[in-house]
Amino acid sequence: MIKNRVKEKIRQDELAIGTYVSLTDPAVAEIIGLAGYDAAFIDMEHTAFDIPLVEQMIRACDLVGIVSLVRVPDNNPKMILRVLESGAQGIQVPHISGREDAESAVKAVRYAPLGERGMGGATRATRYGVIPMNEHKATSNEEILLIVMVEDTTAIEQIEDIASVDGIDLIAIGPTDLAQALGVEINNALYRQTIEDISKKIRKIGKARMAFPLNLPAYPLGVTELIRLGVAYANCGPADVSRLMESYRLQVQEVHDQLHIS
Repeated sequence: MIKNRVKEKIRQDELAIGTYVSLTDPAVAEIIGLAGYDAAFIDMEHTAFDIPLVEQMIRACDLVGIVSLVRVPDNNPKMILRVLESGAQGIQVPHISGREDAESAVKAVRYAPLGERGMGGATRATRYGVIPMNEHKATSNEEILLIVMVEDTTAIEQIEDIASVDGIDLIAIGPTDLAQALGVEINNALYRQTIEDISKKIRKIGKARMAFPLNLPAYPLGVTELIRLGVAYANCGPADVSRLMESYRLQVQEVHDQLHIS
């Protein structure tokens, strides 16, 4: 397994960045790497991506040397195992509400003695058996990035318990789901204070770091503000489909404006 550049940046106390993949073409992940991002955020929760397609996305990430970070649909050990055996370097698990959920995610991602991940000898993750299993287990436990998402009021209440679980690298805040759970808009004062409180508690525990989007349209935090909050990884919006839509609409508008002027 190649070095995980996101984890390397976390170790060096640097901010790692990625961006979203929601289009069904592995070229998107390849372009993300060529553009200079540290990770391609491959989203299985809000897309129709299946395992064969995700594996092709992971290959594209490997080709350009970036981290394949896959958000799985839910905290399902069997799904997590299939994604890991396809060669993913990172797993993001949504809707973690407490210690038990967090521990379940760790068990699914880490090999014994850190977890309970199942072993398959001839998978893509082991280069189809070329990498000895003991070596693969050790490097996987060291290099696989695990992110858990907190998105509801129960998670907020139990954030210190979640942050205390060993084996988690990052705790990501689900911005829109969290706002919905609080019953407020994203830029509301209660929302802002909640983000501050979560940040302080994560830093107080001192194990996992925090992940939060960069320049979220409804709550546009820049690099300086993210660093102040202790954020170690940021997905940069908008998503690929939104970037395309905005670019296309802008071009059409420019042409229409010029036609109107002429």
